[in-house]
This record gives sequence, structure tokens and C-alpha cells, in this order.
Amino acid sequence: MSRVGRMPIEIPAGVTVSQNEHTLTVKGAKGELTRTFHPDINITVENNLITVTRPSDGKEHRSLHGLTRALVANMVTGVHEGFTKTLEINGVGYRAAKQGNKLALTLGFSHPVEMEAPAGITIEVPAPNKIVVTGADKEVVGAVAADIRKWRKPEPYKGKGIRYEGEVVRRKAGKAGAKGK
Repeated sequence: MSRVGRMPIEIPAGVTVSQNEHTLTVKGAKGELTRTFHPDINITVENNLITVTRPSDGKEHRSLHGLTRALVANMVTGVHEGFTKTLEINGVGYRAAKQGNKLALTLGFSHPVEMEAPAGITIEVPAPNKIVVTGADKEVVGAVAADIRKWRKPEPYKGKGIRYEGEVVRRKAGKAGAKGK
């Protein structure tokens, strides 16, 4: 049995879960999420608990068991508490600003990079070198943060670029010296 898959998911107060065949809809204070799961995996909702079971010990069923349980748990956590990714900007002249619903990034290009937040995602800029992405869907929050980061990934020589909060960038030494001039 999967260690992750066999753990029941507790439904917190204020969250409602409805099931239609293989589609699960979770509603809470932070929004509503709907997802369709593999038809072989059984999801049961009863007594404020969600349990995920598999029909056999086949390789595909074993892998889907833990995955399905993790996805359902992320849906419940997302609509109840939400998910957050924080990005840091390092570099001279690199900064972020919020212009209405758009995020404007100045990253050393000849033009500012503008991004619009997808539905259900909020982007905040508490400081010119900090970006906070929040939302109910963990997958979308991570994708938006990755899209922002890809504009200027942290480089290993000076450490300039956009990185996740707490991300460690391995630094390289660079040139030994320019003595031959």
C-alpha cells in the first residue's frame, strides 16, 4: 500500500467537497477547484474525510494512488489556506513594479517585461526586489512563478537574476586574472 495514498484527507471547516463520477469539486474561502481523476482510482467522501483507494497492486495503480491523494490534498489545502511562492530579484537596476493588473519587470533588456496574472492568481510586489505569487491552485502558482523566473534565471558568476526565496545558486570563480594585456 502507498504510504502517501493510504492517509485520509481531513476536510476542514468551511470547505465543501462534491463528487460526480471521477470529477471532484472543492469549494472554500480562497476559491473553487475542479479536477477529473483516473477512472480506476476510487475516491470516497464521508464523515469529513476523503479516502483514496486503488483496485489492484499493479504498477500503474500504485503510481496513480499516491498521485491522486496528493492532488486531492493540494486542492483541499489550496481552497482553505492557499499557496504562495516568493521570488527575489538580485542585480543592479533589476526591479519589479505593479501597474494595475500587470507586473512590470526591469531586467536589463531594452524594454520592460510585462506579465498579466492569470485568473485566480494574485501577484504582489511588497518591495522592488520581491515578488509574491499567491493562489488556490498549487500547480498554477508554481507555473506563474516559473514563468517570471525564466525571464532572468540566476547566473553563477555574479548571482544576478530572479530566484525563489531561499534558493541557493552555486557560484563559480570566474576568470583567474587578465595579466596578458
